[in-house]
Amino acid sequence: MSDVWTWPARIGVLLGAGLFLALLVPILVIQIRRYGTTSPARLLGAAALAVYGTALVAYTLLPLPSGDLAAWCAEYGYPTVQLRPGQIFADIRERTAGLPLGAVVRDISVLQGVFNVVLFVPWGILVRRYLGWGLLASAASALGASLLIEVVQATGVFGLIPCSYRLADVDDLVTNTVGGVLGALIAPWVLRWMPRAKTLAATRGEPRPVTVWRRWLGMAVDAVAYTTLSGLLAMAWGLVGYLGTGQVPPDTVPLWLFASVLSWVVVFVLPLATGTGESLGQRTVWLAVVPDVSRVADGGVGLSWSARLRRGLAGGALWGLLQVLSDAATMFDVGALASASNLASWFAAVLVVAVPFTAGKRGLSGRAAPYRLADAREGAGALSTHR
Repeated sequence: MSDVWTWPARIGVLLGAGLFLALLVPILVIQIRRYGTTSPARLLGAAALAVYGTALVAYTLLPLPSGDLAAWCAEYGYPTVQLRPGQIFADIRERTAGLPLGAVVRDISVLQGVFNVVLFVPWGILVRRYLGWGLLASAASALGASLLIEVVQATGVFGLIPCSYRLADVDDLVTNTVGGVLGALIAPWVLRWMPRAKTLAATRGEPRPVTVWRRWLGMAVDAVAYTTLSGLLAMAWGLVGYLGTGQVPPDTVPLWLFASVLSWVVVFVLPLATGTGESLGQRTVWLAVVPDVSRVADGGVGLSWSARLRRGLAGGALWGLLQVLSDAATMFDVGALASASNLASWFAAVLVVAVPFTAGKRGLSGRAAPYRLADAREGAGALSTHR
């Protein structure tokens, strides 16, 4: 099979899988907040959506011309848009006149038309069953997506390329939409194994067990939140500085305080010091800190400040602090802090490994402070009873 047909599929699998892995934590967070738990079946649907979406872009828009674009357009560009409906059938008749049936079905014009239909069948399947849209909405979305693709082709990516680098064809619009409609029609049978979002959301408020995977997801949320926030704040600092002076600002202590230290305070310190002390990630995955009265000397129902401090120093707050010190070592070339990054990695590994080996999946911080973790959706009475 020609590489023209197969390389976009390889691009879709490789880049689509990478995109899915990059977005895995946000996808899991959306699931657990929307459904109250994670759904492996719908997670598989998200992976399919990432791979298909990437492959669709590769098949319809790539490769883009490079080099001398003016010369390329003069030789390969399309001067007009094909606006004659049914031209595909005239082309097929012209190319296959007098050929035996076997040669007809293998002709590129026939294959192209069939492929345009097949290409959008997954669109209809995923939009109707995974996203939960109706038949008409799924068909309209296929039409809209195909129209956008044709416009991008006709305008040379909205003027980025000075010509129509692919033939924008109204027949593509029709065949793509037909494929989307066919996919939407068969979606209830093809993806009948996938639970609907509404069905899962109906049980969103039901308490679930505290599992290892749930604890690890909460940790991942904390790590991603710190990394993302510090990166965004650093970018904002650089953008403001560039707009003000015309130059990218150098690494300074104020930048470190604004990006790294402030992110640590927001993501780790404030959640630990407020409420009952759950981290941002724990709150995200519906976990609540419940004081263990059997380990509290005065029989109190809340964590003391010393207990909160011990919890932070044996948990994510210490990891975040090590990351802050690692950032300082990188920004200011401080040799004394050079080992902070390695220490952060080792400590993260210890925190992760400790979870399955501690009672109630409390982890290392649960050993350092008198508390246990429970599902936040348990009623106040239930939480009190289990204390």
